[in-house]
Amino acid sequence: QVQVVESGGGLVQPGGSLRLSCAASGRILSIYAMGWYRQAPGKERELVATITSGSSINYADFVKGRFTISRDNARNTMYLQMNSLKHEDTAVYYCNVDALVNFKRAGYWGQGTQVTVSS
Repeated sequence: QVQVVESGGGLVQPGGSLRLSCAASGRILSIYAMGWYRQAPGKERELVATITSGSSINYADFVKGRFTISRDNARNTMYLQMNSLKHEDTAVYYCNVDALVNFKRAGYWGQGTQVTVSS
């Protein structure tokens, strides 16, 4: 009923930039919030950044000043501009959508997009 698709991952050198996109589609009545999470090998999934429908934003401390989250409410799309990338940013990045679907509120995950920071 809901599809969440991330894109934009890839291989980048330290100090480089990438822009991730997340598009949500399906029987969505409204979206309360969208967020980026990441999971590195052998580690738990962690919050990167979130943005609400009212554009209230929250960043994890380790990305403040380097990453910028934004969204296009009309297109149910969210972006993550990642600058000054470091080796430790290597992970699978997942999009989460907190949405009202068929009058039930739930979180929906995408399949993830790999970001690899390496020289």
